[in-house]
Amino acid sequence: MKKIGLVGGTGPESTLMYYKELNGRIDALTRSAEMPEIAIESVNFRRVWRLVSTGDYEALVEYLAEKIEKLSRSGCEVISLTAATMHIVFDELVKKTDVRLVSIPEAVCAEAQRRGYKKVGLLGTIFTMEQDFMKKDFVRAGIEVVVPEKADRELIAKRILEELELGIVKEETLGEFTRIITEMRDRQGIQAVILGCTELPLLLNPGNCPVDCLDSVEIHLQTLIRLAMA
Repeated sequence: MKKIGLVGGTGPESTLMYYKELNGRIDALTRSAEMPEIAIESVNFRRVWRLVSTGDYEALVEYLAEKIEKLSRSGCEVISLTAATMHIVFDELVKKTDVRLVSIPEAVCAEAQRRGYKKVGLLGTIFTMEQDFMKKDFVRAGIEVVVPEKADRELIAKRILEELELGIVKEETLGEFTRIITEMRDRQGIQAVILGCTELPLLLNPGNCPVDCLDSVEIHLQTLIRLAMA
């Protein structure tokens, strides 16, 4: 069993989810014979959010690379960021740290290909929706990625930052999100939606989503477990 390293704290709710699920699932898969060694380097969420918001990516790379190096030195062989937004500097981190990081966008794209999707929607933070880092793998795979209209993007980003990042889940917010997804399905023809923020599964799931879900946390967890147990 390989030791797992997580760069967490972005935000705390998703970090808790990763820790709990990795332990529980590997315990079940090994029939209570093994549970994984997990190291977490938790970042200052407010600091990384300021760096992303101001576009200070050089400082963000330095900060995250420091965390990744600590995980590597502690013996972690399977290392990952626990937030999709932090993948905004993923390529730079790979170059700087010389560590094989397990990419959320790459894992989600592979699952979309496996399911045969040709057009998907993307929800996430404003940076995830408006920049290309979550879309690049899909474009290379020939899958079209569409995002909500500007007003809806701003609404989604606000709900993520002010509610879901704090573990707050509201029925009215679910209503807003399902409306947006339904409109993307009816107007733009999406076959599925990428839950491109690791807090979105707190709100959306296959039971309440108007289209199929590409749950980035679920897909990423499955990838981490497979690599840790290989």
